[in-house]
Amino acid sequence: QVQLVESGGGLVQPGGSLRLSCVASGGIVSISNMGWYRQAPGKQRELVADIRAGFRANYADFVKGRFTISGDSAKNTVYLQMNDLKPEDTAVYYCNYRYFFDYWGQGTQVTVSS
Repeated sequence: QVQLVESGGGLVQPGGSLRLSCVASGGIVSISNMGWYRQAPGKQRELVADIRAGFRANYADFVKGRFTISGDSAKNTVYLQMNDLKPEDTAVYYCNYRYFFDYWGQGTQVTVSS
């Protein structure tokens, strides 16, 4: 059974940075099936960034130039480096692994506020 454990969320001021980590266990095929989503209160869950075939990074328009997704296959870990954070980035961030099914982590809260 695939399990995803996120860490790294917290409270940060506007313009600050955070780095999220997601460790996968349970026999994933590849970190190129992993990504990050977020869900703000009252809104639908949305894609932030993911790693696609060939280890190509894909980003939502609203994070391009600010967030960077990366991975370490040896550690089955995916990271999300978030820079220049804005109040509208406040949300619960979820790690996702997709292989026939969607697997989700428990989420980590990111709050951007002064």
